[in-house]
Amino acid sequence: MRFTWFNLMPWPDLPADFREKHRSVWVDIDSRLFEPVRAHGVYNTYMDMLEYAGRLGFDGIGINEHHQNAYGIMPSPNLIAAGLARRTSDVAIVVLGNSIALYNPPVRVAEEFAMLDCISGGRLVAGFPVGTSMDTNYSYGQIPALTREKYGEAHDLIMRAWREPEPFAFNGRYTQLRYVNIWPRPLQQPHPPIHIPGGGSVETYDFCIDNTYSYSYLSFSGYIRAKALMQGYWDRVAQRNAPDASPYRAGFAQTICVAETDEEAERLYAEHVLYFYNRCLHVFPGFADAPGYRTVKTIQTGALSQYAPARGGYASLTWKDLIEGGHVIAGSPETVRQRMEDLIRGLHVGNIFCLMHVGDMPVEKCMYSTRLFAEKVMPALRGMFPEHADDTRFWCKPVARQAVPGTLPDEAQVRARVAAALAAGAGGGADGSAGGDAAGAGAGEGSAPGSTGAVADAARPRPVPARAER
Repeated sequence: MRFTWFNLMPWPDLPADFREKHRSVWVDIDSRLFEPVRAHGVYNTYMDMLEYAGRLGFDGIGINEHHQNAYGIMPSPNLIAAGLARRTSDVAIVVLGNSIALYNPPVRVAEEFAMLDCISGGRLVAGFPVGTSMDTNYSYGQIPALTREKYGEAHDLIMRAWREPEPFAFNGRYTQLRYVNIWPRPLQQPHPPIHIPGGGSVETYDFCIDNTYSYSYLSFSGYIRAKALMQGYWDRVAQRNAPDASPYRAGFAQTICVAETDEEAERLYAEHVLYFYNRCLHVFPGFADAPGYRTVKTIQTGALSQYAPARGGYASLTWKDLIEGGHVIAGSPETVRQRMEDLIRGLHVGNIFCLMHVGDMPVEKCMYSTRLFAEKVMPALRGMFPEHADDTRFWCKPVARQAVPGTLPDEAQVRARVAAALAAGAGGGADGSAGGDAAGAGAGEGSAPGSTGAVADAARPRPVPARAER
């Protein structure tokens, strides 16, 4: 099993009467509810939480992209990922992901993901969501019936940019580029592992099977109702004669709250869970599914938007309803373990995206729940699919030696190295080559402990190679 601690980054200060006075948390939400000074603390606290989870043994820390909303205030997950890559060392950076149909040109995603992969030392797990209708159609103005076609073309361009070492021209319907030649290139070759968030679309099933991507389902309706949809995916895997049914071909996002007892869990977390379901999921139904956004095949399967649920939505649900329906898994470590085991076996998923910060949950409660899960639940679930333990196709492959941030030489070392470089250069030949070699050797002598590492090593002079002719 692989566990990713995932943070949607919801806005924590929506008023109690939000549902009554505002028609939607997405698209046309009142911008006066956002306070930039408050956001300074919120963003940094959310990033601290992600880093904390990375230290507790989670396999990944996850983020995603949404626009014009208070459900998740992260229009650019790559910015967050860059900060996390610098301040973590042994946890996957799961960007789930970039809504590639919104980028013009999409090659920007290839470049930024390549940067993140290099900065993190090969710890990137990339995601390519189509994006919600609220994001793609209403916030960014994409034509609903063409969104998936534009998405497909963007995907093809990104993959070619990663795989092809020579410059090429790209002439698509939506993007035309005379030269595609990305710098930098991803550290993981030919590209980082890719997970595709989906909501039940048959086309997304096939897309994942065709490209050997992991299919990830995010459901606020809970794992019990998700069984039918995930069974549809596994049925499609069988129908398409995929070479295997590895559980790592799929993932599921689940809201989880852990306490010492079931009663304590309700006392600690109920108000924050209800904040999320009553305010953060208060989406105007007209924004949830623009006409043409969902394909006929998907509509025929009954996989409609979870952001516009039937029967009055989520507002009427109590804590008891949410627990019994599997929307939320909460309780003592043993209760959570049992229900997680039921989820994992019932859905046959090897990737779990743990939504452990919920709504306006304060940091101390989130840390408490996260540590209990990491120490008392996660270890008991690790070995559930031993026959697939060697399947690493859908996870990152970091380099063995990670660069260490903050390893610049101190001022005394700088002065000593500059002096050595000047002295060596004075005795070199007319072309400076001997001096350059001497300077490189001298720079390494007498280095104090802590001055080694990729950053310090990269600062040392290197002979300039002859310019290659293409």
